[in-house]
Amino acid sequence: MDGSDASPTGAWAGHGLALAGYTAGGWRFVAPMDGLTALVKTSGQFATFNGGSWELGRLRGASLTVGGNQVVGARLAAVADVTGGAVIDTEARAAISAILDRLRQHGLIAS
Repeated sequence: MDGSDASPTGAWAGHGLALAGYTAGGWRFVAPMDGLTALVKTSGQFATFNGGSWELGRLRGASLTVGGNQVVGARLAAVADVTGGAVIDTEARAAISAILDRLRQHGLIAS
């Protein structure tokens, strides 16, 4: 499901991007439609058909809950970088900036 299966040959010709399974009656094909999701057994990742192609390992949702606790929800507004203040603590400011940068890189807060 890496795009290399878009032009198959042989028994699979004409079934690019489709899911295939072998039965007593021969190969059976399921044409993908947006939202179709399958587990890729070799990698353990889910592949979802979206906009004419398979997306491997991408999950979509409104929130992430672990052990009954929501740990990621909708992205909130950007957090301003640290500035000003009567006392400047460069180590604390550097640590806070690094945390904010990492959260932005992971897409957990807006830039």
